Amino acid sequence: MPFGRSNKPRPPLNESGLYNHALRALGRTMRTESDLHRLLHQRAEPGPIGEAAVVSVLTRLKESGYINDQAFAETYARLRHENEKLGQRNVRQKLQQKGVATQTINETLEARYANTDEETLARQHLERKRIHKPTNEKETARVMRRLVAAGFSTGIIYKILRQWDIPDEALAALDNLGNLDASEPTEE
Repeated sequence: MPFGRSNKPRPPLNESGLYNHALRALGRTMRTESDLHRLLHQRAEPGPIGEAAVVSVLTRLKESGYINDQAFAETYARLRHENEKLGQRNVRQKLQQKGVATQTINETLEARYANTDEETLARQHLERKRIHKPTNEKETARVMRRLVAAGFSTGIIYKILRQWDIPDEALAALDNLGNLDASEPTEE
């Protein structure tokens, strides 16, 4: 008997089945309304009947307090800020990917990062990841990519690298990486 999932298609769930499926999913991890909508839509009947059931289940979950995008955003931002020492830009992008409303993201990040010194947070991130002063251009580029992916601005990154006495030639070679500041972060 194989341990993997069966390839046999599962029958669509009715409203009661969708509600139970949603509760099980929420029991495993916190989810946004958008994320839960996508999850339920996969198991609902195709067409307007299934969509109505999904909307009904989401309304019921919101009224019960099981889903709250504001609380999700606050918890997500707090954990990424305190535990992972991630920059504001990284947290903003992840919340947008999870379907949280822009206004909710702005309010949450403004409250969470208002009194945060980005340079200190970036140094804490480097310490947490055990990243030390680079010794050559390749390591310097690696440090810069890691900090960009963690959501820190290139200005702060260059400031940290200059304080590490990285030669100007090595920093000049990184100018093309400065364009990563506006793009999607990449994890190493």
